[in-house]
Amino acid sequence: MTEFRRDPIIGRWVIIAEERGKRPSDFTDEEYSVQRGFCPFCQGNEGWTPPEILAVRASKTGANRPGWQLRVVPNKYPALVTQGDLDRREFGLYEKMSGIGAHEVIIETPDHTVSLADLPLDHFCIVIESFKARLLALSKDARFELAIIFKNHGRPAGASLEHSHSQLIALPIIPKRVSEELQGALNYFLAKNQCIYCEIIRTELERCERVIDVSEHFILLAPYASRFPFEMWLLPREHSSHFERTSPDMLNHLADFMKKALLRMNQALASPPYNFLLHTSPFSDKSARYYHWHFEIIPKLSRIAGFEWGTGFYINPTSPEQATRFLKGSE
Repeated sequence: MTEFRRDPIIGRWVIIAEERGKRPSDFTDEEYSVQRGFCPFCQGNEGWTPPEILAVRASKTGANRPGWQLRVVPNKYPALVTQGDLDRREFGLYEKMSGIGAHEVIIETPDHTVSLADLPLDHFCIVIESFKARLLALSKDARFELAIIFKNHGRPAGASLEHSHSQLIALPIIPKRVSEELQGALNYFLAKNQCIYCEIIRTELERCERVIDVSEHFILLAPYASRFPFEMWLLPREHSSHFERTSPDMLNHLADFMKKALLRMNQALASPPYNFLLHTSPFSDKSARYYHWHFEIIPKLSRIAGFEWGTGFYINPTSPEQATRFLKGSE
């Protein structure tokens, strides 16, 4: 049955159109093979990237040389630049500011053929720790309000290079979509004195319709108003507003849980292209009792077309309940 569902955080409506009947085998997919050829992210090609900002490497190996496990470098073709002042100006109706920010690439492994999900757990931990380290460093720059960490895996998901990597963009302003989410969470907190994400976790654990996996510290669920087929949210069960404040022990638990989530997705959906995004509180909001950091993991199984662009409605042909059953292997 087709339904309208309202996202409880920002009030966005989506259309769950199960009558379209799409399961993973119904989606058009393509075969992707690892391409051989020159790659600037491969070990030995360090000179083809800007100088590293952060690296985890074997002892006695020099910067920007082989011997590393993970490197963080500025994007060679950045959307924003770090040098300069914001220089914000208004011109009647219009407003502009300098394109100041940070755009970094986290090269997750020296091995061109290995995906993030297939990294050994200790190496996956290094990737997660690098996210925290870069957020902490950038939070000290007073020009930046927020940083977004994201991964585009596979060309249909926006990856221009297939070598496993994530990206980070720090911004001097809070984007509209993020602002809507923050404001929705704040409105709920002011009305209920409760974090809406904590309430979602409590509700989902009670109903168990959309809980894909759960551990002592984390939960993986299909959101009630899923925009996309097999969309997943990964959240800490205990309230936490800023990812960069996560303890080392909790990061280890996160790496284990997130690796399992990606492996589950790959097994159930035949290793699809996907995006993930880390949503965390603005740097300047030191308490953010109303907000809860989380990862959104979105397999790239459908495309946004004219209706979505024109209306803001998403049409999802796979209900989150059906997606949950399939990802848990019960359908």
